Amino acid sequence: MKILKQIIIYCIWTLVALLIGIGYMRCVQVVLGVNEIPVKGGGNLLHAFFYWGAIYVGLIIGVVIALLFIFLDVFYLKKKLKKNMEATIIRFLFLTLITMFVGGVHYVLEKVIDVI
Repeated sequence: MKILKQIIIYCIWTLVALLIGIGYMRCVQVVLGVNEIPVKGGGNLLHAFFYWGAIYVGLIIGVVIALLFIFLDVFYLKKKLKKNMEATIIRFLFLTLITMFVGGVHYVLEKVIDVI
């Protein structure tokens, strides 16, 4: 029963990380500006791909965030936060820090080095 509870908790954290990844990509879209592709004709398909691409990349970023968080939690946080009443808040803080790290790496790879 303890293992099942742990799996459910990690599924919830993974869902939160996926939502954060999609939210990150939505914020990047807002910063980059509006979609300038015309909605008429063939541009309609490109217009749709602009938003679906953000969701697709956001999910990939969310998976990276979730994997890093789960590894950090399993190998480090679980031992340190055994008897801490504010463990959820600290875990959410670490999830936020991992999100900033992944966002920074994504920015450097896409805008500075132009690898992605």
